[in-house]
Order: sequence, then structure tokens, then C-alpha cells
Amino acid sequence: MKTIDKNKDKEAKKAAMKELRGLRKNLIASASSTMKIQKKDMAAIKAFLKGEAATIPEIAAGIDMPTDKTLWYMATMKKYGQIIEGQKEGAFFKYSLNEQEKTQEKAEA
Repeated sequence: MKTIDKNKDKEAKKAAMKELRGLRKNLIASASSTMKIQKKDMAAIKAFLKGEAATIPEIAAGIDMPTDKTLWYMATMKKYGQIIEGQKEGAFFKYSLNEQEKTQEKAEA
């Protein structure tokens, strides 16, 4: 009798998870799409910074991205140590890739 109850519970949980996945399918697809775009944008910034240090307006112009969006990505990358802030040039700081990031990217390639 306990075995039957366990099987019913197991089947009920499976059905609930299947329903939940169905309800969240669009949200998951949207989140996945956003993540792909973010990875592509961040890769473009990193590729631009491989050449030399640059200010946020220079990066934005170089990769054809709005300055506010570039600033958002740069703040995130700085927070996680992927880029470092260099000397100030006029009103803006120059940013470059963190040397550890450059070494890690070469190792992954």
C-alpha cells in the first residue's frame, strides 16, 4: 500500500513539473535569447580591448553600441575583474583587459 502511495506521489510530481515547464517555456526562451545577446556584446567589447586600452565612448563607437549599454557592460566587467581601469584621458578613464583574463582566454583557445 505504501508503494502505491509513493508511485502516486512520484507521478503527481512529474505531472506538476511538466506543467510548470510548459508554463515557463516562453520565459526560459526569452532569458536564453537575452543571455546569447549579452555574451555576444561582451565578446565584442573584449575583442576591441585586445588591441589597446580605450575609453567607453571609443569602445561604443568602435563596436557600434549605444554608450549607455556599453557603460553598463563595462561596469559589470569591472565588478567581476575582467577589465581594469587605467589612466584618465580628459573626462574619461581608459579601460583594458585584465592580464589574467588575457592569459585565461589564450589557455581556453
